[in-house]
Amino acid sequence: QVQLVESGGGLVQTGGSLRLSCAASGRSLSSYRWGWFRQAPGKERELVAAIERNGFNTYYRDSVKGRFTISRDNAGNAAYLQMNSLLPEDTAVYYCVAVWPSGVYALNAMAQEGEQHWGKGTLVTVSS
Repeated sequence: QVQLVESGGGLVQTGGSLRLSCAASGRSLSSYRWGWFRQAPGKERELVAAIERNGFNTYYRDSVKGRFTISRDNAGNAAYLQMNSLLPEDTAVYYCVAVWPSGVYALNAMAQEGEQHWGKGTLVTVSS
């Protein structure tokens, strides 16, 4: 059984940095797409960043471009989200997800894939 566990969340001031990690167990997810979603209080869950299984092609939502960087290890055991220049509007629970790429959906539509594995989330709070 695949399990994803996020870590690295916490409280940081505006302009600060955090590095989120997502560790997978159960089996290698090297052929999966990985992504980070977030959900702020009272808002819908949104895709923040995603990375293809090749480790090169990435997607970022506009509000985090130039500030966040997604990466993954080649073994398919972990993914990371480096977050710099954090803003209060980045406050949310951040979720890691790994999905099996069917070849039908674009990277930024990974939430529509059939096989998905989610972590339970880690809270990021950015104070003003």
